[in-house]
Amino acid sequence: MIVVDSGLGGLAVARALRATGTPCAYLADTAGFPYGHRDPADINARAARLIAAISAELAPQTFVLACNTLSTLCLAALRAQFSQRFVGTVPAVKVAAAQSQSRRFTLLATPNTVDSAYSQKLIAEFAADCVVDRVGAPLLARLAERHLLGGAVSDDEWRAEIAPAFRDDARGCSDAVVLGCTHYPLVLAQLERVAPWPLRWIDSAAAIARQALAVGGGQGPAIAYVTAPADVERYAALFAREGFGETRALAI
Repeated sequence: MIVVDSGLGGLAVARALRATGTPCAYLADTAGFPYGHRDPADINARAARLIAAISAELAPQTFVLACNTLSTLCLAALRAQFSQRFVGTVPAVKVAAAQSQSRRFTLLATPNTVDSAYSQKLIAEFAADCVVDRVGAPLLARLAERHLLGGAVSDDEWRAEIAPAFRDDARGCSDAVVLGCTHYPLVLAQLERVAPWPLRWIDSAAAIARQALAVGGGQGPAIAYVTAPADVERYAALFAREGFGETRALAI
């Protein structure tokens, strides 16, 4: 089993898998990060190259696409092209709609995810009776990646990215935020600190891990891959702390 993400966001899913005693491999497309503003056709082509390259390296039976952008844009095409099993990640709109008391919540994600047809379908199907504010945060995944690698991020930078997710007007008051990028739960403490009021933050890492275990496909070696060779040294210490004994470069 291998967890795939544009960067470090999939670590939330990897942690949930490890908590069940299921080791996995990890693939971070650091050379392609971030996906939020990339052309969807480019992301689809890149995703196919990623899966082909790591399949030649490890021959995994199951891929966990721990990236909302990858899943909402590429999941159907990857399932059609490859024989392995794929577990996708989609925004937890259904959960938010079930839990929202004010009937107003926000989908906070990358611009590609909030604009995707898949996200719009989720809202129409599960939250038709709610006001759903879709906020494409242009820099939040980058800030999370910087923070996770030990860089400094100011409260003003965090605040600027999440401020549009909080609405209080004649249409109601936001009482939940769907964390529609897997990077975001990894910096939840920072987001909570700068939030203008407390509300429910909803992510799907645990649910993704449960689905991956249900699908099965065996355990993976505790190896992390990056797609930019220069990133091996940059990411190795962090991956080691996350339980990955080795970090390698993967050519795509």
